[in-house]
Amino acid sequence: MKISLKTIPHISNKVSIDLAKSGAVTLTRGLEPVADEAEKVLQESVKREMALEEKVNEYLEENEEEIEFMLADERQLFFMIKKKLAPDFDVILDYEERFSDIAHKILDELYEEDLIHFDVNENRVKNIIYNAITSFLADTSEIEDAVMEKIRSYKRKFIPGTDEFEILHEKLYHEELMKRGME
Repeated sequence: MKISLKTIPHISNKVSIDLAKSGAVTLTRGLEPVADEAEKVLQESVKREMALEEKVNEYLEENEEEIEFMLADERQLFFMIKKKLAPDFDVILDYEERFSDIAHKILDELYEEDLIHFDVNENRVKNIIYNAITSFLADTSEIEDAVMEKIRSYKRKFIPGTDEFEILHEKLYHEELMKRGME
């Protein structure tokens, strides 16, 4: 599952909370600095992928006539080009590998910034971070369903895309995360 810019703060919070709860790590300056470092690493990764996808879209637009002439499937071409350009943008396309790489980078940053201390194997700490990321993403659709169900239960109807809807959605999303101990 893809990480979006919108979910990064929530994932970062989950990383810091899971590290604190693990018993394997001591947070030297609390949850917030850990979440901030995790957020930086996650944003960098997502922005690289966004830049890659932008480049692929530019390429497709530049060659639109040829693509139409060849009757090629544009979606399939998108992924083929993305795969070819991914190394140039330092983007790992396999999600399992990408999340493992991100977890390792977060661990490195936390250690370099002296935000964590641990006496366990480095892999164990990396796995806590990896599991925080993947479990959050696995729970995302369940959380989204719960939020949408609450919005639909209101007597007043909210229209997706409006400011009112977005404000309510964000509030309920945050409440659902707190209810699940993810924030």
